[in-house]
Amino acid sequence: MIISDFRQENNTSVRISARITFEESNQPDKDVFIETTKVFGSNIHVSPTAFLVGTIIPALYFREKRISVDAKICPGLLEGLETVMALMASWSGGKMPPLVLECRKKKGLSRQPVNRAGMVFSGGVDSLAALRLNRLRYPESHPGYIRDCFFIHGFDIGGVVARGSKYYVFDRAVKTMKAVTDQAGARLVPVYTNFRHLCDDRELWLYRFHGAVLASIAHSFSSSIDFFYIASTYDIDHLGPSGSHPLIDPEYSSFDIRIKHRDASWPRIDKLRLLTQWDLGLSHLRVCLANVKDRLNCGKCEKCVRTMTGLVALGALDRADAFVEDDVTPDMFDPFKITIRHREPFYRELLPLLEKKGRMDLVNTIRRKLQ
Repeated sequence: MIISDFRQENNTSVRISARITFEESNQPDKDVFIETTKVFGSNIHVSPTAFLVGTIIPALYFREKRISVDAKICPGLLEGLETVMALMASWSGGKMPPLVLECRKKKGLSRQPVNRAGMVFSGGVDSLAALRLNRLRYPESHPGYIRDCFFIHGFDIGGVVARGSKYYVFDRAVKTMKAVTDQAGARLVPVYTNFRHLCDDRELWLYRFHGAVLASIAHSFSSSIDFFYIASTYDIDHLGPSGSHPLIDPEYSSFDIRIKHRDASWPRIDKLRLLTQWDLGLSHLRVCLANVKDRLNCGKCEKCVRTMTGLVALGALDRADAFVEDDVTPDMFDPFKITIRHREPFYRELLPLLEKKGRMDLVNTIRRKLQ
């Protein structure tokens, strides 16, 4: 793989991009980009590092022998990418062997620290809890205090080519999430990218790829932040191979920007419990991937029903304005499986709470489907 033709375009938005050329596979050449609105245009910069990080997983997946980038790359990041490649080779059973990184080594820092932190922000349980914990634990004067929340188009919205860009859904979500970040005293920074389009394989995206793209966003904004949080999906007891993982995310760091996978000590139910104590967060909780019209959450998909069941277990669904429904019934589980993509831990932790609530109808349904 060759990464070349770095450029920046300043129009109604600000876009940085590069040309990706595959050498060993028949994948077509592609321009990949990271973009933000003009309001935040001074915070993004052309970063060869961002494109190296954002493309390394597809390069491994398509069995490229090298990545060649004519740019200076932090030797600390290069060491981290060696670890990432070793993990990918292990997790894939040797199907994604390491490749050679051809670049020049950066001799020092690109700039002085700015003492500013940012985070990935989707409005889901993990990111809302991460923001809430940050506000409860960090004083505003601390460099780890989150000031920028990056809301990304090209993941669940606009990430799958066949489903279309759905910019109207993204714009609606930005407006909703801005109410949360405004109250928290942070900036909501909309970001657009097409890195996921390099390989539209869902399993690769979930279990190998998406953390690298999150890290690439961090590097593209590394002139304005020097600390970047990625909220955990799974707690320590239930870790498995994943695109975002406490063994991987920090390895995408350089000496210009530190990336942290946070809150892996927190089970999902504890994060949800934390949100029941934050009315605005609870009313703006966005977990749905269906992106239906006129509703933040569809109330029917697996993620919606799972989250609503957790809120039932905590006695808080009736207070959650993010959902139209005020209860969960067993028939709502009929359309989907709950044993795919390592979701079982999220359901098992609900069982003791549901039993305590006397909701044996839901307990029996979950146990049956777990079998």
